[in-house]
Amino acid sequence: MLYQKQAAYIIMDMNITKIIIHEIKTCGKSRYQISKETGISQAALFKINNGRPCTSETADILLAYFGYELKKRKRG
Repeated sequence: MLYQKQAAYIIMDMNITKIIIHEIKTCGKSRYQISKETGISQAALFKINNGRPCTSETADILLAYFGYELKKRKRG
C-alpha cells in the first residue's frame, strides 16, 4: 500500500521493506558504504533497517542497488 506525503510516496508494503532489510544485513557492506554508494543518508538506512517505512524513491534506489527491479503487473 502506498501513501502520498509531500510529493513522495511512503512504502507500507512489508514485503518490500523485508527485502531491503535482508539485503542491507546480508550484503557484507556497512550502512556507511551503502550510503556513499547510493546517496541515501545513513539515518534513512538506519530507520529502514529498524522497520520504518521509506519513500518509493528510496526503495527504488535501494532495490536497484541490490539488483531488483519493480515492474507493474498486468491485471486481468
